[in-house]
Amino acid sequence: MEILSVYAIGAGIYALIELMWRGWTHWTMLICGGACFTFMSLISGAALPMWLKCVICAAFISAVELGVGYLVNIIFGWQVWDYSDRAFNLMGQICPLYSLFWLLLS
Repeated sequence: MEILSVYAIGAGIYALIELMWRGWTHWTMLICGGACFTFMSLISGAALPMWLKCVICAAFISAVELGVGYLVNIIFGWQVWDYSDRAFNLMGQICPLYSLFWLLLS
């Protein structure tokens, strides 16, 4: 039950971040946000330095964003987001700038 609560909170927080940042969100982002927040919750108890936990979480979030982006944007063509105009982007799905943002938020 606790994991479900963490998942729901993460989905809501992610949606709020997107609404504040770009003015809209997509239902797939709630799924991603819940998964990422759950991962962050699970790793928070690990005996690792805080900086390393943040790096791991940012890498995990970026990997989820890449995978989901590939599915929803490239395969399904839903155009939920596109980072093609960002420097050093990977297939328009992730970029260093947003990975840095995830690092700071982690």
